Order: sequence, then C-alpha cells, then structure tokens
Amino acid sequence: MYATIRRYASDGGLADAVAANEGDVRDLLTGIEGFRAYYMVRTSDGGAVSISVYDDAAGAEASNSAAAGWVRGNLPDLAAAAPETTAGAVAVSF
Repeated sequence: MYATIRRYASDGGLADAVAANEGDVRDLLTGIEGFRAYYMVRTSDGGAVSISVYDDAAGAEASNSAAAGWVRGNLPDLAAAAPETTAGAVAVSF
C-alpha cells in the first residue's frame, strides 16, 4: 500500500467544504484504480489534512493530481496555497 498526506493551510472552511461535497470527492477518488481509503481531518490550527491510501504509488500520484484539480476548480478561495504533500509506502497497517 502507498499513502499520500496533504496538509492544507486554510481559513478553516476547506474540511467543511469537502464534507459538503463528499459525494463528488468520493466519486473522484474511488474511481482511481487501487483506491483503499480517504480521510479528511480538521486540524486545530484551522487547516486540513487529507490522507489517501492506494494499492501503489501510481494510484496515490493520480489522487494527488485529481485532488489538486478538484480543489482548484471547486474551492479556489479556500486553499490559500498548494498543499504540503508527503507520500510513501505504508510500513504498518491494521
């Protein structure tokens, strides 16, 4: 498995906006081959962190591209800048 963590600086509305558009986000990300899981976390500093898990790096990279395009197209005012992205092979899962 391969995971991508994206940390978004935001005014606090990004996680709520993603939740309000959950169906669209679900369709977008689950349509990428190898989908395993997706989480959006509200952070204490008003930002948001998303975690995407796929079977391999190709799926995770496709989700990065898809997520970036979706945020740019649907929530341009809520993502102050491109997210800080970290990705890698999952070492432990249970």
